[in-house]
Amino acid sequence: MVKYSREPSNPTKSAKAMGRDLRVHFKNTRETAHALRKLPLAKAKRYLEDVMAHKQAIPFRRFCRGVGRTAQAKARHSNGQGRWPVKSAKFILDLLKNAESNADVNQAQKQRRRTYRAHGRINPYMSSPCHIELTLSEKEESVKKEPETQIAQRKPKKAQVLRSGASPDPLRNCF
Repeated sequence: MVKYSREPSNPTKSAKAMGRDLRVHFKNTRETAHALRKLPLAKAKRYLEDVMAHKQAIPFRRFCRGVGRTAQAKARHSNGQGRWPVKSAKFILDLLKNAESNADVNQAQKQRRRTYRAHGRINPYMSSPCHIELTLSEKEESVKKEPETQIAQRKPKKAQVLRSGASPDPLRNCF
């Protein structure tokens, strides 16, 4: 049995999906997952398909240094910074086929490679994969309130009392 970071509040009406050590950028996937939070499943799928077709952008909120501005992202978030992370959208869309949109993204262990530099030096060339957990929950039905049978009488406002000719002060009418 796989351990999830969170358990849903109502497990009988929830579905979960998980991807481990996926070769996709953590920062892009985090922003993509947060753009999908609280969306219904059909809207989330349509949104990810539009991202892959470059019809809608994912707004970048936290990891947005060096990210350009676009009008598509400005429609969803005020800073206007956004991208179209196609690979992240594809991975999450695959997981959405098994779950809904309470996404939790964690960094996975980095994978090491080397890059060769000038003067015989070697630097690390690390990739940043991530773990993705999706929890889908059925939306609770809201119960409509019954209409009230009796309507309470409202007191007349001060301006209405003045227009009728009577004084608002009951003692003033006595003299």
